[in-house]
Amino acid sequence: MTVAEPLPTRSPVPPLAARARSVGGSPVRDILAVTARPEVINFAGGLPAPELFDGRGIAAAYEAVLAEAPARALQYSTTEGEPALRDALAARNTARGLPTDPDGLLVTTGSQQALSLLATALLEPGDTVLVENPCYLAALQAFGFAGARIVAVPGDEHGVDPEALEELVVRERPKLLYTVPTFQNPTGRTLTAGRRAAVAAVAARRGLWIIEDDPYGELRYDGERMPWIASLAGAEDRTVLLGSFSKVMAPGLRLGWLRAPGELRRACAVAKQAADLHTPTVNQLAAARYLADNDLDAHVARVAGVYRERRDAMLSGLEGALPEGSVWNRPEGGMFLWVRLPEPYDTTALLPQVVRHDVAYVPGAPFYAGPPDRTTLRLCFVTQTPEEIEEGLRRLGNGLRARTPGA
Repeated sequence: MTVAEPLPTRSPVPPLAARARSVGGSPVRDILAVTARPEVINFAGGLPAPELFDGRGIAAAYEAVLAEAPARALQYSTTEGEPALRDALAARNTARGLPTDPDGLLVTTGSQQALSLLATALLEPGDTVLVENPCYLAALQAFGFAGARIVAVPGDEHGVDPEALEELVVRERPKLLYTVPTFQNPTGRTLTAGRRAAVAAVAARRGLWIIEDDPYGELRYDGERMPWIASLAGAEDRTVLLGSFSKVMAPGLRLGWLRAPGELRRACAVAKQAADLHTPTVNQLAAARYLADNDLDAHVARVAGVYRERRDAMLSGLEGALPEGSVWNRPEGGMFLWVRLPEPYDTTALLPQVVRHDVAYVPGAPFYAGPPDRTTLRLCFVTQTPEEIEEGLRRLGNGLRARTPGA
């Protein structure tokens, strides 16, 4: 008689890394998944208007690259990026008042990758990072994955308060300040010229890296262009400037870049080698060809003209849609405006009811590194036409009135 051998023990696999367990997903992405129904007017996403993409021009650039240099376009490339694209980007920066050498740039797979590379190159677990309050959500994710301790800098409708910034630098000893100083996400606000100079002076005086993220700066509808912090005295050797084609050409290209001092740029290049070797060659060459054959500035001006009309349409309809006592800003550019409802409205609690009226926004709470203001919400005004915006605001008003404020 043979005795059956016992079944082998089945042990659990090792757990996920602590950083993967501690950092949640993007509430914005979760909202977009829930509101993907075509009948929903979606003010939640930060999506550029697809009908304004220069599809023909971009297609022609790809066709030219693949016809004239297919072996190069389909081959591996250098980590730093294709020279033709870096030359074009450096020329654009220089023309805008920031002298830039092509070798001072690293092309990234979207500017979001630049944040991840910088977190890898600069941050040890437990290091302190200063951010705006509220802050771009995906930056909070990137720094959270790096194990950083994130501290919000007080500010107002004009951006971060330089005096509060200096007090925090002295007390917290942070590695860096992350800022979107022009048409910020989520608030749409712009840091004034005086405060930019003051922030640069604090960084110089106290020893601080500045990550200056500028995905929206070219989308200006009113007012005068602000200088990059990277161009200001005292900030030259400690500011990383991030740029992107996502809002001015097309997000599907996944093309961004960073301009950084040499040692940090090289560290980011090593981190990128470990992440993806290089940004897709064909996308880089197509973008360089597009810049050579087309007037991107003229295209951006046309897009900005349409977006200005959409911003104005949303501004004109907010008073009728929002409850009495609400306040909102008037951004000079970008894609977003920021709303604060009166107490005791809770925009997170109200969102499911509003979505049932086939319209969506992003609650403000996820954008805060510290205690959130639950009365706030973000609206994106660029994706819909003025007529759709009018209808969306009508639905929003109905949704907000459908239940008691604290529900």
